[in-house]
Amino acid sequence: MIGLMTAVHTIAHLFNMEWYNNSRQGLYDDLSTILSNETNLNPVPSASTTPTIVAFTTIAGLTGVIITLALILIITSSMEVIRRNYYELFWYTHHLFIIFFIGLVIHGVGRIVRGQVPDDPHNVSHCKDQPLAWGKIAECPIPHFKGGFPKTWMWVIAPMILYLFERILRFIRYLQPVRYRKIVMRPSKVLELQLVKDGFRMEVGQYVFLNCPTISQLEWHPFTMTSAPEEDFFSVHIRSVGDWTQGLIDVLEQLPEGAEGPKIAVDGPFGTASEDVFDYDVSMLIGCGIGVTPFASILKSVWYKFKESTPKLRTRKIYFYWLCRETHAFEWFIDILQALETEMEERGMANFLTYKLYLTGFDQSHIDYENPRFDQDTDIITGLKQKTHYCRPMWDREFQQIRKENPTSVVGTFLCGPEGIAKTLEKKCMKFSDVDPQKTQFYFNKENF
Repeated sequence: MIGLMTAVHTIAHLFNMEWYNNSRQGLYDDLSTILSNETNLNPVPSASTTPTIVAFTTIAGLTGVIITLALILIITSSMEVIRRNYYELFWYTHHLFIIFFIGLVIHGVGRIVRGQVPDDPHNVSHCKDQPLAWGKIAECPIPHFKGGFPKTWMWVIAPMILYLFERILRFIRYLQPVRYRKIVMRPSKVLELQLVKDGFRMEVGQYVFLNCPTISQLEWHPFTMTSAPEEDFFSVHIRSVGDWTQGLIDVLEQLPEGAEGPKIAVDGPFGTASEDVFDYDVSMLIGCGIGVTPFASILKSVWYKFKESTPKLRTRKIYFYWLCRETHAFEWFIDILQALETEMEERGMANFLTYKLYLTGFDQSHIDYENPRFDQDTDIITGLKQKTHYCRPMWDREFQQIRKENPTSVVGTFLCGPEGIAKTLEKKCMKFSDVDPQKTQFYFNKENF
């Protein structure tokens, strides 16, 4: 919408400049000619001044060109294909907003849009039909005009002050020391960092921004925390998907045994939809690959809560689905699922957690290896009692089963995964929610990566 309004504004002023120029040349009526040549209403100084000259020699024109170019770069670099594949380009280009707002504030200083001054003795209604008599009769002196006072700063100063305070707060957080508790290189190029920061408090499903000056002084990247609020540290799992993440992995892999990692700064935590997971009677969690990270935090927290003698939980049932393309990815926190599985069985609450793991990137060799061992008590990939499915979930069947098992419940459906599956699950939530509000209702919440 900002881009559309900018285009309308720019095109309108280009027409305006053309009309101003034509008025200087007397191509219209006597009124426009007199107003252009006998008063200061027309900002175009002479008939030979083209719109191009105005654009590059006036405050309004020059700042207009600069902020329009900045806006074009900001909008184009914000496209998803750029953010996904060239995040640094998006990150740095987006900071042109500083130039944009500075230009926007001084854009109106030239005061090219002008109006008649208050208390001007020139009577418009009486004199507009006789412009050739202006200055020759007492009733119609030459009118006087001036530009309006620039007011853009009034609209942007409040958000700019808020932004400045936010930057100061981020800088203070940047200076706060962060210590490494553990650095673990997981399979599938996934790095686990366990960090400690004084006074740090988190909730399940939240995320933080990380900055590593060794790699980049300016770049901050968001990562969902995989630790539970009950733990005395916070952790993130970082997959190699770009220059920054690969650079961090390379730096940490080259550390000598027992050496301290490079300086790392943490900003956050910040909230997400996953924080509401315990506000529902039934929760349905769907993670895709590294998108399992917020649910690792949730399931860890569930385990800690059940370590207490009388856990206080509104949630009485959790369905967990994890979709992965490769078998190594399941090793990220399979130990959490094993611990939860054991804990629920010991408490006689084996039905509290239902989980299904789906291997979507398989070939015939996986199936040939699995078939002879299908009757084993545990899965050959994960070691869990729940067997891995070599397919994608049949969502209609899953939603029907959940609705059948929870006929009067509010089900919170949480996804951390790509946009494609988000659209599918949103439609399923609408399809399988009962028209009777007293019966099963599915509420969709998502995080995209």
